[in-house]
Amino acid sequence: MVKVQKGDVIRLNYTGKVKETGEIFDTTYEEMAKEAGIYSENAVYGPVPIAVGAGHVLKGLDEQLEGLEVGKKYEIVVSPEKGFGMRDPKLIKTFTLGQFRRQGIYPFPGMPVEIETESGRKLKGKVMTVSGGRVRVDFNHPYAGKHLVYEVEVVEKIEDPIEKVRALIELRMPRVDTEKVIIEVGEKDVTVDFSGLMDEVDKNTIVLGEILLESDLKFIGYEEVKFKPTVEEILNPPEEKAEGESPGEGEEKAGEESEAPEVEETTEEPGEEEKPEEEQGEVETEKPGSE
Repeated sequence: MVKVQKGDVIRLNYTGKVKETGEIFDTTYEEMAKEAGIYSENAVYGPVPIAVGAGHVLKGLDEQLEGLEVGKKYEIVVSPEKGFGMRDPKLIKTFTLGQFRRQGIYPFPGMPVEIETESGRKLKGKVMTVSGGRVRVDFNHPYAGKHLVYEVEVVEKIEDPIEKVRALIELRMPRVDTEKVIIEVGEKDVTVDFSGLMDEVDKNTIVLGEILLESDLKFIGYEEVKFKPTVEEILNPPEEKAEGESPGEGEEKAGEESEAPEVEETTEEPGEEEKPEEEQGEVETEKPGSE
């Protein structure tokens, strides 16, 4: 009887449903994804490799994986607090209808939209209502406030140190041929060599993979993690530095500004009555846009 412990690297099959409606929102099974209408050609299906306790899955699911037996199927219930969070009234924003129309967007209830905040952060939401010159948009996660039910099976507990590292590479870089990666492990150190992939994998994929893998590998117990080539070597290869190039050459001129469309948002206070668009005070903060 093999049980799962925190820090173990496992392969997990699961299907996630909304308890209140039975809607399937995520699954590792390709056929089930097609039947539920959530299939994606860009997704990789099959048992997903994760490190238990590392946050590779929702917190409420991650915490309940400890103690499960390999090969058995379980049903796990996740509360909203440890799933997609509780609904936050502050994430329901009110915009003027003019903000949308000036960008050629004609909003309607249920329409998915995206806004960019002053800090450059993009938020996705859904139009709730369009009335009286106002558009109310909900930026809460679609499953916020919902209880989730996961049907799970721990397919495998990986024991071999090199295969553990290979599995985590598969998690972070699912379309990379891990057989071309050279892995060397010691008692407390590990070296991962991606040199054999540099001509066939986008360098940004490898850079991001190395950044995420360092945290994963330290989580499972390695104190020293080395990559070949390093992030610095990938981003600044010697051959790309032009001879005679002056420091700062090619950079944008200081103080040069780019034009951005004006953006406005009105925040609806509890009990505030809706007013015609022309009477509303508008604060320039966010730009709505359709997805």
